[in-house]
Amino acid sequence: MRSQASSILASRTRSVSMRSLPLAAWFITCWNASVSTSQGGMPATGKRKLGYNCVKKVMLYHRYTPPPPLRQFVDVIWLYEGSTLPSHEKERLLPDGSTELVFNLAEDKIRLYDRENTNRFQAFCGSVICGPHSQFFVIDTAEQSAVAGVHFKPGGAFPFLGIPTSQLHNLHVGLDTLWGALAAEVRERLLGAKTVEAKLRVIEAALLTVAGGALERHPAVAYALREFAGAPHERRVSDVTDKIGLSARRFIEVFRNEVGLAPKLFCRVRRFQKVLPLIQRGKEIDWAEIALSCGYFDQAHFNHDFRAFSGINPSTYLAVHTPHLNHIPLAE
Repeated sequence: MRSQASSILASRTRSVSMRSLPLAAWFITCWNASVSTSQGGMPATGKRKLGYNCVKKVMLYHRYTPPPPLRQFVDVIWLYEGSTLPSHEKERLLPDGSTELVFNLAEDKIRLYDRENTNRFQAFCGSVICGPHSQFFVIDTAEQSAVAGVHFKPGGAFPFLGIPTSQLHNLHVGLDTLWGALAAEVRERLLGAKTVEAKLRVIEAALLTVAGGALERHPAVAYALREFAGAPHERRVSDVTDKIGLSARRFIEVFRNEVGLAPKLFCRVRRFQKVLPLIQRGKEIDWAEIALSCGYFDQAHFNHDFRAFSGINPSTYLAVHTPHLNHIPLAE
């Protein structure tokens, strides 16, 4: 049975490109490095360069998609081991409306910086919950030599928090605040685990323990997320409430409790995320076409939303963005 479980885990543990990494996983900042995984990884000649300098080291990134019942809530359980350091110290991380759980395995501290004054920071013990954001936040690039965590699907963190997800909107909270002593215990188990599989299993087991079997979505939220997934700018609250038998007020309440954002704001954030892959260097950018194709009224509406979520305008983003689209180097 153990060898079968190991085989199943290995089949779900793989290397991925920067574009497909979890959007809120702030641990990876550049790709000028060799990559290897439990399945062999890329050859040493397979290197990609970004628009800023990095120290060449080995990066080991492993991801595991858990089976049911966690699969409905968890996008990926991940582990990153390496020491690829960019030339800049801080990054602006753009919002995607999801929630992330992060364990720092290199030191018992995680720093997150003030958006307006990056000389100020908030420090947490070695694990943190990044709540669903609708604004950017600032991270330290020097702290990610060994990290592990969970990227939840939208609304997926709710069964593991013990509080409405809306209470974490635009916030970071030490995991010990929500899990108590278990947060430090899980981190210690991760440090003691000898293999990639063992580390990923530690996180999987912790999630199942915390949920205590209560792994259910409100059916209205599940339906709404499916409707919003394809074209968030084309769905209105009334389109959903007409199908689920809830008043608009009650639907917004249950959606915010689980997802953390009101439905309209969630759709705006997801629409913003659909824009980012369309902004690429080396191509002529038709900003008006991008705005219209993504459902904005006009370019002014597009520019307003883009700055609201990223803190910069689209032209500035074009000049400084990297292949990992949600990570923007901050000038010191």
